[in-house]
Amino acid sequence: MGTIFKAYDIRGAYPDELDEGMARRIGAGFARLLQAETVVVGRDMRLSSPSLAEAFIEGALAAGASVVDIGMVSTPLLYHAIIDGGFDGGAMVTASHLPGRMNGFKLCRAKAIPLSGDAGLPALERLVAESPPVPPRPITGPYRRDSVMERYIGTLVSFVRPARPLKVVVDAGSGMAGPEVPRLAAEIPAWTFIFRDMEPDGRFPDHIANPLIPATTRELQAAVVREQADIGVAFDGDADRCGFIDEAGNRVPEDLVTALIARVFLQRHPGATILYDLRSSRIVPETIRQFGGRAVRCRVGHAFIKAQMREEEALFAGELSGHYYYRDTGYTDNAVMTMIQLLNLLSGQQEPLSRLVAPLKKYASTGEINIRVTDKDAVLAGLEERYGDAGIDHLDGLTVEYPSWWFNIRPSQTEPVLRLNLEAWDEEAMEMRKRELLAAISKTDPAMRIME
Repeated sequence: MGTIFKAYDIRGAYPDELDEGMARRIGAGFARLLQAETVVVGRDMRLSSPSLAEAFIEGALAAGASVVDIGMVSTPLLYHAIIDGGFDGGAMVTASHLPGRMNGFKLCRAKAIPLSGDAGLPALERLVAESPPVPPRPITGPYRRDSVMERYIGTLVSFVRPARPLKVVVDAGSGMAGPEVPRLAAEIPAWTFIFRDMEPDGRFPDHIANPLIPATTRELQAAVVREQADIGVAFDGDADRCGFIDEAGNRVPEDLVTALIARVFLQRHPGATILYDLRSSRIVPETIRQFGGRAVRCRVGHAFIKAQMREEEALFAGELSGHYYYRDTGYTDNAVMTMIQLLNLLSGQQEPLSRLVAPLKKYASTGEINIRVTDKDAVLAGLEERYGDAGIDHLDGLTVEYPSWWFNIRPSQTEPVLRLNLEAWDEEAMEMRKRELLAAISKTDPAMRIME
């Protein structure tokens, strides 16, 4: 059971690691942990999601909670429902961008504050382990079905600022952006939308719904060029992450999207606080400060970012993983909101997206490199000793900073893997430092292997 409780959520292979019996126990434990009187439950399009959602609801009802079932929705819509309805907690049945055989739960307390490995999930895991099985039961009593789609779309529309016409190609990846974006598009006649893979399908017939994998956006990239569109947008399975394609068919790096959206907000909210995750290019804090904002570095992971946003009263935060967070959506990540903000920027400019991005490509980056090692701690200690003359911090893993280059290397929460991001002034220096760093890791751990 311990393998399905992760740092930020619960997930596992269905039905081997996560089945309906476990879902009932999780539902009951969740309601007891929060002492929840009211719980809202949503699910994605995965083939196992209906039965897992039903089992979770049975468990929550058995623990004395009343439940509102909002059916098949995106994770951001579930967050909206928790806040809008004033629920004590909410559960989203999803495995986000993972393959179809995987499933899981994203769990929140009131105000859509997430349960995580630092707050709530370990206690829930203990509660579930110590509790007896919850038998199946008819769904009766304090239970009802509802839809908050129209209120949610209305909230999103309120953020749209169409200054000039745009042509937009959207790929929902057979996921939960599919039902939402066309409804939004119907309210914005100034922008023309062309849709791909919009029908929710947990088999993912066209491609896996993970916009960070280059192979998943190739057809979208070609479609943007073919349709002479201004921009392409790719969503993950539960629509809390997205990626963008410029008018020339090129992918836009996720951290540069943070810089672009920060520019939008700071033009309307001078002096606002913007968070960026520590893997982001140096151009991100430079841009935030250039436009008069307060740039604050943060560790990786949605639970940590959301907590820090509240502490800092931040307006916006961006993460290299394609998660973007908004104060105005209750400090939650929302991919459709991100699409709106980037379209607002593009609509207000006469330049194409590629020209807006070009000045941000000031430095050369490796992107995230996953390295399998036998002893993560030994590798980190060896690198800290080797680069002891640099600026060093441990906000998340090990960050080493020199004036002309830097790197961050973080241990995975779930496997013997280190995740490396390195940036330098130019491509030649970046390649040299990457070779140097990988050689240093190999010297400490000869069995190290770079993962595809």
